[in-house]
Order: sequence, then structure tokens, then C-alpha cells
Amino acid sequence: MPAARELLLDAAFTALGARPWHGVRMVDVAAAAGVSRQTLYNEFGSKDGLARALVRRETDAFLTGAERSLAEAAAAGDAGDCCAAAALWTLRTARANPFVRAALTGCRGDRLPPAAAPPVPPPRAPRDGRPLRGPTPGLLAERIRDSAAAAIGSSVPPQDGPGDGVLRACEAAVRLTLSYVVAPAATDEEAAREVARLVRALLRHTPA
Repeated sequence: MPAARELLLDAAFTALGARPWHGVRMVDVAAAAGVSRQTLYNEFGSKDGLARALVRRETDAFLTGAERSLAEAAAAGDAGDCCAAAALWTLRTARANPFVRAALTGCRGDRLPPAAAPPVPPPRAPRDGRPLRGPTPGLLAERIRDSAAAAIGSSVPPQDGPGDGVLRACEAAVRLTLSYVVAPAATDEEAAREVARLVRALLRHTPA
């Protein structure tokens, strides 16, 4: 059985499907999770704390899924396939999950917690140990770009990459994907194919 913390996060996520964040009451979240309101406050401290934890969970799950998609594509395909897989995961998740869409676009609307409420870092801390800011669109784009470049690099001989050309191609792929989050293509698969074509074209014209 899930722990009380996960039950509470699930209940809060479900509540947001029916009403905006300012209309979500802590007592209702606790009741839906089958725990006491005191348990909720013990876990998160406040409604803002609940918001931070919910954004952290959804962002972490999105990034983990993107990296898994990249790794699976790298095992069987080329750089275009890698970036297409990440694009497909991103587009599908952004449509299904309002937290992910808000994190990727910076547009929260009135249904989600205020942007100032959840200052959460991506799961991995930077190497120099500096604190990370919240999951802004720019930081998430950098994370996916770097993960894509690493996945591509793991599937090619060391002497062939990934170099600056691969990083630039991955950057372009992420930016194109984000444009499809805002203005969708006819299908997600079509958008992913366009991402793959862009990456392959860029790498073909990258100087050795």
C-alpha cells in the first residue's frame, strides 16, 4: 500500500482536475487520501509545502521518463531517433500533466499553484554544489538537451562524439519540441518525425 505521503500527493493531483489550486482545501485532500489533516500537515507543513512536493514529484517523474526514453532509443537507433523519442515523451506528458506543461512553458494559468510557491530543483545537483533554482523552462530544456547529448554519446565511438555539434543539434531538438508543446502538430508522431529530421540534417552539416 502506498505511504501516506504518496496518497496525499495523489489526492492533491486529483483535486486539481476538478478545481483550481486556490479552491483545493487541505481537509479535503486529507479526507480523499484517507488520513487525518494533522498527518497532511506533518508531511508537508503547509499548503505551499504540499505544492512544492507535488511539483517536485511530477517534474522528477517527467525527467526520469525522458531519460529512459532516450536510453531505450540510443540502444537501437541514431541521434534522430533519440531526440524523437524524447520529443514524443515530452509532448504526451505535457498534454496529460498540467504541472509538466506549466514547467515547460512557464504558463501556469489559474488552476495551478503560483509560480513563487514551488522553488524545486531538478533531481541532480550541479557538480559545483551550488543550489539550483526552480524548474524553469530554460533549466528543463538544458537538462533534456544534456541528457540527449549523453545518450547519443553513449551509442557512438568516443572519437566521434558527442561534441559541440551534437549539443547544438540536441538544443535545437528541444526547442522545436517545446514549440510543439505550445502549438501542437497534427499528431505527436508527426512532430517527433520532424524533430528527428532536424537533428539528422544538422549533424550531416556539422563540420568534422
